[in-house]
Amino acid sequence: MAVRKIIRMGHPTLRQVARPLTSEEIHSEALVRLVDDMIDTLHDYGGIGLAAPQINEPVRLAIIEIDGGPSRYGEIPSLPLTVFINPEVQILNPEPAGYWEGCLSVPGMRGFVERPQHVRVNALDQQGAPLTLELSGFLATVLQHEFDHLDGKLYIDHIKDTSLLAFDEEFQRYMVTSGEAE
Repeated sequence: MAVRKIIRMGHPTLRQVARPLTSEEIHSEALVRLVDDMIDTLHDYGGIGLAAPQINEPVRLAIIEIDGGPSRYGEIPSLPLTVFINPEVQILNPEPAGYWEGCLSVPGMRGFVERPQHVRVNALDQQGAPLTLELSGFLATVLQHEFDHLDGKLYIDHIKDTSLLAFDEEFQRYMVTSGEAE
């Protein structure tokens, strides 16, 4: 297990479509090590989600771990550490809502992004077993944010109003309103 370097916006891997993992790869020791490295990296950087391309591994793999409770987004449900292999997202309700998003690959910035708020994901878990989750609200946003990395996209690609993109310090000083974000 090791903490890996998170690559940042501008690195070409972040703009590539990641390839699916094969059955042989899913059941390999190399995948176990990669997932362990991703968990260590996520915890070290203090994030809630990490996609393999963010550590320069262009494969369709992401992890999410959210402690529930009060947060800058209000009261949110928890999602225990979950591994998603070759995920596919289905939008169940296209009605969007917006959150201020940040990203470990775009450090020091926040942007307001609107996304559909009710989705279903079909994926494989770390053992290669089918995994289906239906998520709404903040959890649906996090899921879409992480899976965007698998398609070579960043949250900044979804910002409709660039006046709602800010450095963290200015965000805290000028843009935070009650209940909206941090």
